Amino acid sequence: MIQRLAIVGLGLLGGSVAKAARAEGLARSIVAVGRSAARLEAARRDGSVDRVTTDLAAGLREADFVLLAAPVAAIEGLLPDVWRAAEPDATVTDVGSAKAAIVRAAERLAAARSLAFVGGHPMAGSEQSGYAVARADLFQGATVILTPTERTDLPAAKRVTEFWEAVGARVTALDPERHDQVVAAISHLPHLAAYALVESVARLDGQALHVAARGFKDTTRVAASDPRVWREIFLANRAALGQALAAFRAALAEVEALIEAGEGERLERKLAEIKGVRERLS
Repeated sequence: MIQRLAIVGLGLLGGSVAKAARAEGLARSIVAVGRSAARLEAARRDGSVDRVTTDLAAGLREADFVLLAAPVAAIEGLLPDVWRAAEPDATVTDVGSAKAAIVRAAERLAAARSLAFVGGHPMAGSEQSGYAVARADLFQGATVILTPTERTDLPAAKRVTEFWEAVGARVTALDPERHDQVVAAISHLPHLAAYALVESVARLDGQALHVAARGFKDTTRVAASDPRVWREIFLANRAALGQALAAFRAALAEVEALIEAGEGERLERKLAEIKGVRERLS
């Protein structure tokens, strides 16, 4: 049982954590911290949180579990203030989708003041954003990647693992750099490709978008995501994203070359090979 859960940032992820923690009875009290008290009030009114504040120090006071659910670029900037305000025995974790810079910053701070930090990234979300679309079942069956290092406090890692499992998630672990490479390939690249695909069709023939059917809409659904969020993610993970883009260009060039050469049989074999890879996804 968490005595006081403090959630910094109450958008889709933070709001869903609040709703899930409340539904599962994981915390005696839940405090939400954000920039706008008016935006936080919806969560207080519906009972997902007990208290709201725009004062980080006040929000973290007496909290034994702190979840940083701000945008990825903001999390790193928040860490010094979190380190000053958090209780000595607090467990701190986050939901940032790029981990290496955040974990390195936390470990630099921990050298001056010991505080238990465990990097985390729930692979759950939506093209929609904000507390209004938060839901208690968002993490049911979702994968949460934790990014411990040799400096991570093991009891804290166990506590964070148990928290995510309690809201229905499957927990796995990767080191921070490997995490960034993996999510660049399976999340960040597909989002960027979806944005680029919509843009390419608009440039080629904007009228074509008016007759786009389910296939195009499903493929590009994530291009309806919040541009501010994805600007930060793309920039925060730009090195790994660059590697993923290079692999994508190479794969696209290979298929393009087969089409240009009229190599029907080789093209079909390549597509069948790719189809087989896709079908092995669970």
